[in-house]
Amino acid sequence: MKPSVLLAEDDAAIRMLLNHHLVGEGYRVVEAQDGDIAWAHLSDNLPDLAVLDWMMPGISGLEICRRVRSTAKMKSLPIILLTARGEESDRIRGLNTGADDYIVKPFSISEVKARIHAVMRRIRPALAHNELVIGDISISRETRRVVRNGEEIHLGPREFALLMRLMDAPGRVFSRAQLLDGVWGQDTDVEERTVDVHVGRLRRALNSKSSKDPIRTVRAAGYAFDENFS
Repeated sequence: MKPSVLLAEDDAAIRMLLNHHLVGEGYRVVEAQDGDIAWAHLSDNLPDLAVLDWMMPGISGLEICRRVRSTAKMKSLPIILLTARGEESDRIRGLNTGADDYIVKPFSISEVKARIHAVMRRIRPALAHNELVIGDISISRETRRVVRNGEEIHLGPREFALLMRLMDAPGRVFSRAQLLDGVWGQDTDVEERTVDVHVGRLRRALNSKSSKDPIRTVRAAGYAFDENFS
């Protein structure tokens, strides 16, 4: 089961960007545009991690953090606060309220992902090391190891990211543009044919000792991980 994240942020652009990248990292994301909705989600279905904007409409992220820490069934929930308040006193206040980490806006996506991984490693190590297994192929996000039929497969960073993207949604067809966006980033100027080159490298590495190719080419559409390849 993929670890779940509650993402509570009233800025739609920030929320959409974070959602996109967290899904790409293998998380299940539930969005909330204000504190009241966020608190309702927490009360109904506790996630594995909450990322909360400090200042949002309704209940503030800081108040939600305070409530979580005083509620028995929620008090161990990992919480990261997002805020434009960068003063040391504000950071101390947020951490003293019970936040596990604190990220100041504007932030980089790589920083957010690194902070989330760090919190998950520290508080929920089993989730941080989660492994995805389909057929005879297993992939670990944390250790970045890929194993097929008991033998480790060595992949470059792009090939690893492509495989993770495809295995996270077996059977789904990803266009080359979607793979570029998810693996290289939205601002890349890399051409779509680059995806074909890296998929070719991924196939050669995965299939070097097996005749069963798990990656399916869909004519005029893109690529998919064949969930029934084994």
